[in-house]
Amino acid sequence: MIKLIKGFHDILPDESIKWRHIIKSAKIVLDRFGFREIITPVMEKTELFVRGIGQATDIIEKEMYTFEDKGGEYLSLRPEATAGVLRAVVEQSLLRREPLLKLYTIGPMFRRERPSKGRFRQFFQINAEVLGDDSPYIDAEVISAAYAIMTEVGALGLMMEINSVGCAECRPVYRQHLRNYFSKYMDGLCSDCQRRYTTNPLRILDCKVPDCVQIGKKAPLVTDSLDESCKDHFNEVQETLELLNIPFNVEPRMVRGLEYYTRTAFEIVHDDLGKSKAVGGGGRYDRLLRELGGPDQSGIGFGIGIERLAMGLPDEGRYSRSIDYYIACITDSGRDLAIKLTNDLRTAGYSADMRYTTTSLKSQMKTADKLGAIKVIMIGEEELANCEVTIRDMESKEQVSVPIDELINRLQGDEA
Repeated sequence: MIKLIKGFHDILPDESIKWRHIIKSAKIVLDRFGFREIITPVMEKTELFVRGIGQATDIIEKEMYTFEDKGGEYLSLRPEATAGVLRAVVEQSLLRREPLLKLYTIGPMFRRERPSKGRFRQFFQINAEVLGDDSPYIDAEVISAAYAIMTEVGALGLMMEINSVGCAECRPVYRQHLRNYFSKYMDGLCSDCQRRYTTNPLRILDCKVPDCVQIGKKAPLVTDSLDESCKDHFNEVQETLELLNIPFNVEPRMVRGLEYYTRTAFEIVHDDLGKSKAVGGGGRYDRLLRELGGPDQSGIGFGIGIERLAMGLPDEGRYSRSIDYYIACITDSGRDLAIKLTNDLRTAGYSADMRYTTTSLKSQMKTADKLGAIKVIMIGEEELANCEVTIRDMESKEQVSVPIDELINRLQGDEA
């Protein structure tokens, strides 16, 4: 038997019902907020991610699935969605058509990180991006959209954590403060953080190694190094979130794992998801479009992990399998009628199913129950003789006989 690749996972039918609910809910919310869907390839040139994400990140250095193709070009499976979306925006000149662009994409990402609770090497994300507006009100709107998705899917116990990571003008000052602080604890840092000390000391604050976490607890806060412009921007974001009644906590030690973030950064967290409790997150990236060869326009976006969000949803039976009608044919002479009736119901917009092997009514009722049928349409010798069918409501157990040639009209009339 050939087994699944380590770190990958099958989404089985019982779980895919919950996934469909999440994706449908996310699309409904994003449509309300004026986003439009974009679908980009799962594979891009490696250079795109190196330039977009930053060389001094775990994603580039350790986690990306990269290979050289037969033409000698280096390609990578996408580890995140923003770089690919922005590549399409630049290549297709989308901002020339719409100065304010709202896009979303839903699909698989790939990172070769250590599998853990809710974390896989192939994982699925809901990603949304807004390009062309650098105001704090857009930041609040994007955070509001992420929160609205949580509300729509029925997630519980979630909180928005926000911070400002500064800009190109004030962040160098903060980096130096961090280096001054961590220089006293170099022997206690893990090998990765010792390297990050030189390349990007902010990444030390994102380390999950217990010793590094403990050392980082007393590190300088980025909010203490913000210039006046970044302070004003962050204060306006908070005031707007309060206006919108979006619950949030300011988390001054929170940083994002990607180098392109500026100013507003945020995470959606859930305490039941282990050490890495984030369901999703995002932030502002005011220089990324330009670095990818596009116009000097700002952007902000977020990603929500579907696997981790699904773990935060209560299993209340709302995701159980269900069909509108099960057709129980209990006589061979009624099979043709049952086949046609099943197709007529599907054509009329109902979900319907049947089994082509004739078995007892008791056996077929068990099948209907497993399928979550709302109603069962029974066809036996008596029904055929009277040119009718018997409809049984599986919840109330009530039954009614309906002429075959009136069935579809009767069903549609009952719903009117």
